[in-house]
Amino acid sequence: MNDVALLIAGKSQSAEQGRSFTRLDPVKRTPASTAAAAGIADVNAAVEAAAAAFPSWSVTGPGRRREILLKAAEVLTAHQPDFTAAMIAETGATGPWAGFNVFFAATLLREAAAATTRITGEVIPTDVPDNLAMAVRQPIGVCAAIAPWNAPVILGVRAIAMPLACGNAVVFKASETCPAVHRLIGTVMQVAGLPDGVLNVITNAPEDAGAVVGALIDHPAVRHINFTGSTRVGRIVAERAARHLKPVLLELGGKAPLIVLDDADLDAAVDAAAFSAFLNQGQICMSAERIVVDEKIADAFVERLAKKASGLPLRDPSQGPAVLGAIADPASAARVVQLVEDAVGKGAKLASGGPGEGTLMPATVLDGVTPAMRIYAEESFGPVVSVVRVNGDEDALRVANDTEYGLSAAIFSRDIARAWKLAGRVQSGICHINGPTVHDEGQMPFGGVKASGYGRFGGSAAIDEFTTLRWITIQTGPRHYPF
Repeated sequence: MNDVALLIAGKSQSAEQGRSFTRLDPVKRTPASTAAAAGIADVNAAVEAAAAAFPSWSVTGPGRRREILLKAAEVLTAHQPDFTAAMIAETGATGPWAGFNVFFAATLLREAAAATTRITGEVIPTDVPDNLAMAVRQPIGVCAAIAPWNAPVILGVRAIAMPLACGNAVVFKASETCPAVHRLIGTVMQVAGLPDGVLNVITNAPEDAGAVVGALIDHPAVRHINFTGSTRVGRIVAERAARHLKPVLLELGGKAPLIVLDDADLDAAVDAAAFSAFLNQGQICMSAERIVVDEKIADAFVERLAKKASGLPLRDPSQGPAVLGAIADPASAARVVQLVEDAVGKGAKLASGGPGEGTLMPATVLDGVTPAMRIYAEESFGPVVSVVRVNGDEDALRVANDTEYGLSAAIFSRDIARAWKLAGRVQSGICHINGPTVHDEGQMPFGGVKASGYGRFGGSAAIDEFTTLRWITIQTGPRHYPF
């Protein structure tokens, strides 16, 4: 069982009054980790440590920042067994998913390292004689980073890597679901040589989350917040930050459509649909929750998808490799089952899967889903996918956009021009033609629209997010004044 301490000013320490909380294994329901339960005093100490470290880190040269981030990628990779064990115990993730988390998180650190010399400005022509006018990008200050549990190494590293690359200091609030995983990221950065206080990690009990996040946002030294999580909580974060006029980057929920047109390569579409819907038990913001399929080929598509879903191995991930592991907690599993039962009760056909045992649920395909069913609109965040049958391209586009969310989408068609035109009209931040909805790369602008949030992680877009643009001039000769 992991004992997880706070990381403040480079020191591991207990929470105020020695409070702690326990995270249970989602399958066995035995303790997976015990972590410090931070209070308001701990939040303030972490922010103050970051504020004290910021002046020196903000003027550290790009070469040194790059060196630390590249070293962090090496250290992270070396700790893959530790991350894998913690992810399996705390979140019920499969071993392969944990391994991919570490691999991709290392690429994010390398991408951030490369960005250190891409933080550029420009000289702007001015009408004032003998005047040099420049647009200069500078670090913002202390950034609050809040990441979830579902891809904990990827999303935890993504929350901190580019802010650090841009010269900011960070307070990272770990998820209550995976405190050991997220705290290990802090250890990695320490080993890589990050100066004390530049990254601080706080863990908190679930019942304290609102107070801890509120204190973090309210602290006057915090100048930027990035949050990845549910739309419900994202709205609370944005509203709280707006009181202080603090900028927020929000990456929230999704209800990604995967559109299958009548000329699609069905085998390719089925493979992409299964990957997009069932990777990590469907607990990914980009997961394909809706397969929008033309009625001309719907029967053949559903038959093939159901067959593939039925063959996907499911087991307790602590017992060995599998495609599907556990849903993160019993309450979430029960909610997914309720969504399936509601749909079947209102006329949907259970093509494969259905209720499982506890947090272990097989890959489930629902055919004939309609707007009357809860699962049509609600994000399930589980191993279940809805098939919605449509008549033609315009009907497919209507259904794809009939959601409050807008993160990822995909379109399958042999006619690229046809798919391209539809892609331009899909209301999402990301759209892939003849590819899965689950696809991320460190250099790409990642983010959504509508209730999926705003702002972008990745590449040059992230540099814009985590720096402030200033106008600075130098008067190089005499200046004329009218009086």
